Amino acid sequence: MSDVRADDAEWPEAIPRRMVVGPTAAGKSALAMQLAQARGLAIVSADSRQVYQGFDVGTAKPSWADRALVPHYGIDVIPPTIRYSAHAWAADAARWSRRAEHAGTPPLIVGGTGLYIKALVSPLDAVPTLDPDRRVALGAWLATCSLQELTRWCRVLDPARAHLGRTQLLRAIETALLAGTRLSDALHTDGEPPTSFAASVRYLVVDPGPDLAARIAHRVHQMIANGFVQEIERLSREVAPDAPAWSASGYRVVREALNRGGAHARDAAIERVIIETRQYAKRQRTWFRHQLPAAQVTSLDPNAPNALELALAWWDDETAGVNRLSQTRTA
Repeated sequence: MSDVRADDAEWPEAIPRRMVVGPTAAGKSALAMQLAQARGLAIVSADSRQVYQGFDVGTAKPSWADRALVPHYGIDVIPPTIRYSAHAWAADAARWSRRAEHAGTPPLIVGGTGLYIKALVSPLDAVPTLDPDRRVALGAWLATCSLQELTRWCRVLDPARAHLGRTQLLRAIETALLAGTRLSDALHTDGEPPTSFAASVRYLVVDPGPDLAARIAHRVHQMIANGFVQEIERLSREVAPDAPAWSASGYRVVREALNRGGAHARDAAIERVIIETRQYAKRQRTWFRHQLPAAQVTSLDPNAPNALELALAWWDDETAGVNRLSQTRTA
């Protein structure tokens, strides 16, 4: 794992200019697999949950069969007890991309973690570095706070980020208290002219629209069938309860239900996971809608009968924008 960003002179050339993004359970990974197989690509995962070793079922990691068919990077990167920043991921993603290029498999970024995407395209050098010892001490206390308590704190310390999820709230509060500055100020780039590299990136936003809610429910129930509960039981014995990996969607909720015991607690936890995942997907949609340059975005419904054809056209065409592909889809 690299903690140092590639040299600026190499940075743009090291990063793919094609990214498949979208909310969780939208179908982007399946479509990216088809695209990668058809064009001989490698996939660089931009998923802040799949980086953790051992947290497999609940993060919907690609199967070993898929990884045998298509090279994957960014999976099982770090132990569950280690914090992994967007800045570190961006540096690693550049290294993985160079490795994929040298292997003759052009890299494709695939994932739904908006901050990872932003770190890759617009470096986060302005984000302050926090003292690790003070951060550990503060983190131990914040781990005892409910989501509602964290939201109240963030409304005071960094209101612009108070609508986000637990992990983002924790980061905003830590930055405000330990660095004396707002994370939202460090990340704010509205009105700034894009770099030549940022302006060259094209995004395929995969989103099934109203069908997403049903997809999320189906995925959660499929995870349960695939051993999600058993995975959490095992991890509870092996991984400290305050490890960063537990922030992955659903894990903390199910773990707490297992501690309470009883079928009712488990059933309630499953429904809670579905609700929280839908809320997370809503935040992802908002991020992609407001943070990605509209002129560089192609939207794709994975349920469309010609979805793969459109994805292939998007990959192959170096110059066409949204309008041409939209016309292709409706023709």
